[in-house]
Amino acid sequence: MDQAAGSSQDAQSLPGCYRHPDRETGIRCTRCERPICPECMVSASVGFQCPDCVRNGSGTGHAPTASQPRTLAGGTITADPRLLTKILIGINLAVFIAVRANSSLLNDLVLIGAWPPAPFVPTDGVADGEWYRLVTSMFTHQEIWHIAFNMLSLWWLGGPLEAALGRARYLALYLVSGLAGSALAYLLTSPTTATLGASGAIFGLFGATGVLMRRLNHDLRPIIALLVINLIFTFNPGFNISWQAHIGGLVAGLVTGYAMVHAPRERRALIQYGTCALVLLAVVVMTLLRTAQLA
Repeated sequence: MDQAAGSSQDAQSLPGCYRHPDRETGIRCTRCERPICPECMVSASVGFQCPDCVRNGSGTGHAPTASQPRTLAGGTITADPRLLTKILIGINLAVFIAVRANSSLLNDLVLIGAWPPAPFVPTDGVADGEWYRLVTSMFTHQEIWHIAFNMLSLWWLGGPLEAALGRARYLALYLVSGLAGSALAYLLTSPTTATLGASGAIFGLFGATGVLMRRLNHDLRPIIALLVINLIFTFNPGFNISWQAHIGGLVAGLVTGYAMVHAPRERRALIQYGTCALVLLAVVVMTLLRTAQLA
């Protein structure tokens, strides 16, 4: 009797989405009749269609671009979901090679509030109006181990996030996280402390990954364990790591990531990019405050 009941229950179970087999669904594409989950549904004149049929313009009565398939956060699904991650890694590697070839270039790129008194004054700092250092320091590395660790983290975290958010939202997340880390480091560290590296942006990706995994009901233990290990290294004084940049990036990534994956569809872009604008406003306020203190 138990075996018969189990067989009956299996027979009544719903099929899995053709793109996400682990998600049961009772909806099928009105064109090809494949099962589709809510994330893959694209509204048609009658019922819903799958992303493939919409992309091919099959039976929709509209041009293929009229209703493009979207990611979880509302971004456009692309052929290469890691393209932007590859570009970011390429920029970091190019700057690293340039710095290794010309060590004096490092002084022009690192984040520093104000240089020590002469004779150690090769250039100006952020307090002297060189705000661009908040950005250039995000792509600057000096040691091989430093860039190797950051680029491996960027590849591991960035690819899935880029696929889930879409390129524009992913880039916005990366930049605001990195800038938040730079701004907090500028605000809280000594003005003569030089800071560099993509770690602020990487910690932003950590935060957003945790939010995304929770949104998808995935096991959070692996990402939490990895984050805890990184925070232990961050606050270990023997490693001389800027905890300010890491925490600033992490907080920005959590806030921005939450807005990206939880924004309601009808106001999605407004909430997502509005949150990015608020984080950038906080960056500007911290920068102006610290600059006023050093004036």
